[in-house]
Amino acid sequence: MIASVRGVVAAIAPDSAVIEVGGVGLRVQCAPGTLAGLKTGAEARLATSMVVREDSLTLYGFADDDEKHLFELLQTASGVGPRLAQAVLAVHQPETVRRAIAGGDLATLTRVPGIGKKGAERMVLELRDRIGPMPIADGGPAGVLHGAWQEQVRQGVLALGWTAAQADQAVAAVAEGIDGEVPPVPVLLRQAIRLLGKSR
Repeated sequence: MIASVRGVVAAIAPDSAVIEVGGVGLRVQCAPGTLAGLKTGAEARLATSMVVREDSLTLYGFADDDEKHLFELLQTASGVGPRLAQAVLAVHQPETVRRAIAGGDLATLTRVPGIGKKGAERMVLELRDRIGPMPIADGGPAGVLHGAWQEQVRQGVLALGWTAAQADQAVAAVAEGIDGEVPPVPVLLRQAIRLLGKSR
């Protein structure tokens, strides 16, 4: 597999660039943000991921290895192919994608053309445990998943038979009661169940 390419940028198209490496022009599919950093005639280095199909070999290029690794991880989710994975990175920065998946932020994920609510839920469910810990935005301790507890509590409530609307209502009520440090998820889940039990 071709992990990266370095050479002179021979041409730039709306969705790709041709990088000349050792006298061979390699066409590399790139998101607009990556293409914006290239200049015809200048040398460039792109991290690459090769997608092999029965009828094609397609090279996808990225500004750095972090984007490339996230591109490959996204494709392990059901229904996510290389074009959709690249669309995600065209719309959002890698850190934004990781935060959205870790925190169950469906609104951010569904801003990507081609990803609906069900697709976003599937990505969160399948990738959240593999996306890695994310530091919270306000400079709190590293490794704390910002917003992850809400989705974990919601999934726990759903698994116990309540509806999505009831789960959302319970999570919102629990969130209002938090003042300061967030308690462990099991504690929050018990609170949500108590609230739902009272509302029956």
